[in-house]
Amino acid sequence: MRTPRLRVDRERCIGAGMCALTAPEVFDQDPDDGLVLLLHGEPSTDHRAAARMAAGVCPSGAITLHEPESSGS
Repeated sequence: MRTPRLRVDRERCIGAGMCALTAPEVFDQDPDDGLVLLLHGEPSTDHRAAARMAAGVCPSGAITLHEPESSGS
């Protein structure tokens, strides 16, 4: 099974911090500018649900989660 991959767009981020509050194991905020920092681009199984939720609650849409396509075998 392939692991989902996260991407962040720091240019789009507004520093709301919802990602770091929702999934602190996966995201943090830069202490200098408050923008998103991606700690783990491939979240572990234990953190995938929180990472997915963080992407969904991001007010600027700066986080995307790319789910690998499952093979139909």
